[in-house]
Amino acid sequence: MSIRLPAPPDVTEPNSDIETGSSSSEDDDNDENWDEWISDSITQQECRSLFEIKSLPSAEEALKYDKQTYGFDLIETCGKLSLDFHGRVRLINYIRKNNLTPNDVTDLQGTEPWFSTDEYLLPALENDPLIREVASDDWSDSEGEEPTASDPNSRIKQLEKKLALAQQDLSEYRTLISQKLDISSLIEAVNESSASKEATRPRDDDSHYFQSYEANDIHAVMIQDKVRTSTYAHYILTNPYLFRDATVLDVGCGTGILSLFAARGGAKRVIAVDASDIAEKAEKIVEANGFKDIITVVRGKIEDITLPDGITQVDIIVSEWMGYALLYESMLDSVLVARDRFLRPGGVMAPSQCKMMLSLCDGSEIYKDRIGFWNDVYGFDLSAMAGDLYEEAIIDVVGPDTVLSAPYVIKDLLLGDITSRQLDFQTKFALKATVERRTKINSFVLYFDTFFTVTGHPISPSTQVKTIQEGEVVLAEVWPSLGREKERVTSFSTGPLSAPTHWKQTLFMLREPITVSEGSIVTGSFHCRKSETNSRELDVEIHYSAKEDAEAPAGPTIVNMYKVR
Repeated sequence: MSIRLPAPPDVTEPNSDIETGSSSSEDDDNDENWDEWISDSITQQECRSLFEIKSLPSAEEALKYDKQTYGFDLIETCGKLSLDFHGRVRLINYIRKNNLTPNDVTDLQGTEPWFSTDEYLLPALENDPLIREVASDDWSDSEGEEPTASDPNSRIKQLEKKLALAQQDLSEYRTLISQKLDISSLIEAVNESSASKEATRPRDDDSHYFQSYEANDIHAVMIQDKVRTSTYAHYILTNPYLFRDATVLDVGCGTGILSLFAARGGAKRVIAVDASDIAEKAEKIVEANGFKDIITVVRGKIEDITLPDGITQVDIIVSEWMGYALLYESMLDSVLVARDRFLRPGGVMAPSQCKMMLSLCDGSEIYKDRIGFWNDVYGFDLSAMAGDLYEEAIIDVVGPDTVLSAPYVIKDLLLGDITSRQLDFQTKFALKATVERRTKINSFVLYFDTFFTVTGHPISPSTQVKTIQEGEVVLAEVWPSLGREKERVTSFSTGPLSAPTHWKQTLFMLREPITVSEGSIVTGSFHCRKSETNSRELDVEIHYSAKEDAEAPAGPTIVNMYKVR
């Protein structure tokens, strides 16, 4: 960043004999830096309004805009306050630095202490054209008697006088700025400060994330995922005693579909929160479906908002926060903030529990399509294109016959208790091969199972997740249950043994396949953490080794590292 002070007013000398405060050769020698920033004042420069971040084609247009929009006339105000050139400069800089409103300026008396300080002679806005404008002839005319066109000599003398005064004002302003401000030192300091701020400026991992949810397509994909949407509908609509007269918070509401289910399920009040522009459409959807008196859409981050109408606690938090590999996108962090800020004691999280599952997998078809494909493309070796794919998790669908071990729970998330810190984790695993003959394992597959309970308590260890066979008709069973069933559990799986969902599965391809036979055991540790470069992404490490059976010695440990993004 560099500092450029404003250019001077457009002054045409009517008499070359007139002496000005900047006419000496000594001044010219000393003021090269000053002359650099006062070049070509005839060219119009964009000028910002005094009261908002809006640029107009010129200072004149900015003044006109403020007059038409806010009823504020800067020229008239300066006249009423009897401000000289320096007073006008201070007024402009004071308004800009302190974000005054037109009413604030109207209340000024012109005797405020800051009208006498040098602080507000320093430009608040780089290269502010208004400071040039305040020294122009149009301003000077209002301060003295308007000469008549019938007296040419008087007119010339008046113009000469105004010219000399304008140049003197600017010369004095220039001198004062030079005294108060070592320009070269300031530029160096500001550049250093700018570089420091750039280095320490918080990284923005959110903007692209929220923008990605503004389009229709992503919401169509999610709603058309029948396993996902019908499970939420079934849970909400078949538990009326839980939702009837409840206050519900929908975190990341999107189109508001879960809020609509909650309203239909008997909720007294639903607060739907989303930080993306989709919130605007959600409001229209709510109104179109006649739930405006029940559902309130709040635009903003859950970390920043307050609940409307004095509400401080809710009975239920419902959210579809899950991402690829469950934790991709890190939306769960925001849901946990909502829980800690707004959920009443004894309130219910929906879903209440998620399990991350890991299995051995035959990813041969994925290998052919994503990696092996590059080995021979019209007779050319393009395998260099495939190298990075061993470092990237692949999001795709594999069938039930590709699973070559019983799954292992590598993370069990209890939504009522877990903390954000616990979302970075490492855990040991042991996978026992279920193959019938000697087989090469070329990948691990990760998926998750999701559970909803009416109490929010953990499920029983014996509870089996509901799986849906591909092609099976999926309907939202909406018949309400009779009475309070504390152990009632609703669930769905995103694994290969169930119908595909929009989450698919997450595959980690192995550069060095594992050779196993029936009873072989693959042991190791799974490490998962938020990426250091983007907190919405995941860094995964898998450390593993294989042995023929439980009694055999383990082979060498291999470490693979992946990005989930």
